[in-house]
Amino acid sequence: MATDFYNLDSVLSEEERAVRDTIRAFVDEKVLPIIGDCYIEGRFPKELIPEMAELGMFGANLPEEYGCAGLNNVAYGLIMHELERGDSGVRSFASVQGALVMYPVYAFGSEEQKRHYLPKMASGEIIGCFGLTEPDYGSNPSGMITHAVVQKDGSWVINGSKMWITNGSTAQVAIIWAKTGEERATSRFAGSSFLRTRPDSRPRIRKGSCRCARRTRASWCYRT
Repeated sequence: MATDFYNLDSVLSEEERAVRDTIRAFVDEKVLPIIGDCYIEGRFPKELIPEMAELGMFGANLPEEYGCAGLNNVAYGLIMHELERGDSGVRSFASVQGALVMYPVYAFGSEEQKRHYLPKMASGEIIGCFGLTEPDYGSNPSGMITHAVVQKDGSWVINGSKMWITNGSTAQVAIIWAKTGEERATSRFAGSSFLRTRPDSRPRIRKGSCRCARRTRASWCYRT
C-alpha cells in the first residue's frame, strides 16, 4: 500500500481501522484477481454480491434494526474508498445500493417501506437503482424532462427516459426523479423522487450497449 504521508490512520478509531482493513483484504483477495477479466468482458462480477452483503457493505451507515451494519459515516467512507481502489464499477454498485436507494427509503419512506425493503437490500436480495440522469440534460434536475402526474385515485403516472443508470439492468426497485405539476415545463426544479417497483420485481429497463465511462466498464450501467 502507498505510504500514509499525512498519518491519517492516527485520526481513525480502532473500529474504523478494522472496517477499513477488512474491506481492503476483500478487495485484494476477491476483487483484484478477477476485475481485469470483468473489464475486458464488460460484465459486473455479481458473484461478489453475497460476500459484500455479508460484510455489511450495503447501507453500512444505516441502523442495525433494519438489518444494516450501523457504522458511522467515516467507516462508510472508508468502505467506499477501498472498493474504489479495486474498481469504480464495484464501488458504484455498493454506493448506489446504499446511499442513493437505501438512504432515501430510510430518510423519507414509511415505516412499512423501511422494514420491507432495507433488510432485503442490506442482504443483497433486492437490488436498487437511482434514476436521475437523462439523455438530454444529464444529471441536471432543472432541465429534467421526466415528469409525474397524479391521478384521481392518488396514484402517479411517470413519463420520461433515463440513461447511465447503475444497477439499472438488474434492479427490482428504483428511485426515480421526476418533475411534478406545471413546473415541469420550466427551468426551475420542483419535483419528487418516486419509489417504483413492478409485480414481477423488475423495472422496465432496455438493455443497451455499454456506453459508460471506461473506468466503470465492469458495472451494471444501462440506458432505460
